Amino acid sequence: MNSKFISLLLTSIVLLLLASSCKKDTDEKQAATLSVTYVYVGDTELSISGTNRSVPLDEVIQIRFDAAVNQESARENIMLYDVDKQLVQLTFSFFNDNKLIKIAHPSLSEGGNYQLVLKQELRGENNEVFEEKSYEFTTLIQPLLVETIKFDGIEVEPVTRIMDIDREAELQIRFNVDVKASDVQDYSSLRLYGNSEDFIIAQVDNQTISISANQTYAGWSNYLFSISSDIENKVGRPFDGLELNYYTELDSTLKFSEISDEALLTKIQEQTFKYFWDFGHPVSGMARERNTSGETVTSGGSGFGVMAIIVGIERGFITRQQGVERLTTIVDFLAEADRFHGAWSHWLNGTTGQAKPFSTKDNGGDLVETSFMAAGLLAARQYLDASNTDEIILIEKINNLWEGIEWDWYTQGGQNVLYWHWSPDYNWEMNMKIQGYNEALITYIMAASSPSHSIPADVYHQGWAKNGAIVNGSEYYGIELPVGYSYGGPLFFAHYTFLGINPENLSDTYADYWKQNRNHSLINQAHCIKNQNHFVGYSADCWGLTASDNHQGYSAHSPTNDLGVVTPTAAISSLPYTPEESMKAIRFFYYMLGDRLWGEYGFYDAFNATEDWTADSYIAIDQGPIIIMIENYRTGLIWDLLMSCPEVQAGLTKLGFTYE
Repeated sequence: MNSKFISLLLTSIVLLLLASSCKKDTDEKQAATLSVTYVYVGDTELSISGTNRSVPLDEVIQIRFDAAVNQESARENIMLYDVDKQLVQLTFSFFNDNKLIKIAHPSLSEGGNYQLVLKQELRGENNEVFEEKSYEFTTLIQPLLVETIKFDGIEVEPVTRIMDIDREAELQIRFNVDVKASDVQDYSSLRLYGNSEDFIIAQVDNQTISISANQTYAGWSNYLFSISSDIENKVGRPFDGLELNYYTELDSTLKFSEISDEALLTKIQEQTFKYFWDFGHPVSGMARERNTSGETVTSGGSGFGVMAIIVGIERGFITRQQGVERLTTIVDFLAEADRFHGAWSHWLNGTTGQAKPFSTKDNGGDLVETSFMAAGLLAARQYLDASNTDEIILIEKINNLWEGIEWDWYTQGGQNVLYWHWSPDYNWEMNMKIQGYNEALITYIMAASSPSHSIPADVYHQGWAKNGAIVNGSEYYGIELPVGYSYGGPLFFAHYTFLGINPENLSDTYADYWKQNRNHSLINQAHCIKNQNHFVGYSADCWGLTASDNHQGYSAHSPTNDLGVVTPTAAISSLPYTPEESMKAIRFFYYMLGDRLWGEYGFYDAFNATEDWTADSYIAIDQGPIIIMIENYRTGLIWDLLMSCPEVQAGLTKLGFTYE
């Protein structure tokens, strides 16, 4: 083989290799493609194979590619067709090195069928080829939404309790789209505590309707205006329904004829006194726990009742003879009733005198309830006439009962604290120490005052005062609280001890007790004025949280346990401390609420305007302080009586109290 042939052969091979390489490069360039990473309309991702529904009307279309897109090619080859197959005008913006396109468009039609087409002529910046894509989607139908709610032109927020609506108010509701009043009327209702009320719906403008009751709204009542979600069948738009609760303002007309404040206070005392007189047990004369208690009488509430009888005599509600006879019946019953180291149980059978369990293990002596009775008996003893033969006998009987209470035994073996309960069946198992600050300060004062079973001062300071731990000193609503729990607790703390113990100028190591009780009452009122829980009715005139019945049962209501329940005894019994504030509450309860709250035995126990609930009950421990504290405000009668006891004076001095 000659050299020329070999040279020609080698040249041919090289040319073939070069041609093959060029063809490979061309094929590689032709094979480069452009692909879609995702397509979104707003937050809704579009799928080629899936069903694209409820696509937003006004949101930008975003298309992401795996490579840069030629801008001119994108504008020419990305199309959006509407329901009529007409092109929708688009505006393109390019981001992320032309890999991301954002496309603005006019607002799309509701419920419309659209097609987004990315044509095959679309090219990348480096002439990458593209396989045509088509995305079909249906736009959403805007739901029917409530934009604003107004009463008499003032916008309200349904997320909070709507209160104090004028009784002639016009309700206006504005929607996000056009509505017809006639359509809404067919699917609406107005109810008052479940009962249908007549109303009129009128057109205000294309998107706004007004609702007016056919008659003046009832005062302090809960109305419910509803629009059913079934209106969707009429208007062709989804609707979640509307339930608008609102409370009307109080009917401010006087419910009873006005009388002087003095006459009103007397009326309240007299009407409330009837509870103790009419509901006094026919055998024992003791006060029933409540108006429905039957045979169950209460030792502590009866102690309040004894003080109330004294007021009843002085006010002329009963004669002195009637009062002394009732007191004699009570004292004779107490002498024969079950006693546990001198203490009475919380509840007793009013006929037999047998202890009735207050709870399973509380079937013996209750020292706190006993102290309420002891204070009542001592006040009665001081009131009785030692020169009268019948009354001096009663005085001697009271002294025997008083001296038989073994206060020191309730230290459970000489501890420096008193215990609340003892049971012959369960001994000290309840193990409840009487410690402050609460209603039981009177228990320590009575125990220290006993001429026969007194306690040392250390029991008071270490037990009740917890070596000074009862001191508070913080401010609540800008008002200082000397002792006790945050916000003071229920207001009966300021009442039970001080039915007979006069807090004027009374102080010890821990507190000035006039300041304590006045500030506790003012804090309670301030809490109701602020009304951070948005309960209906709370105000400077409608206040008072303490233990009472409620719409769920019974509870010790306070600023830290607020269920929307106002208990008349709370504000009324603070009358000596807060005369102006309490008198406003008294007038409000009587004149504004009328027979909604006022019954045969004075004010019903409690009410909750938010729940449209008023008690039908009367409870001895709530009734008693009303009579007694009104009298202390007017004359200081019960304060003067108990504070005149030489034993009480000695007991207060023993515990380190100063008083005038």
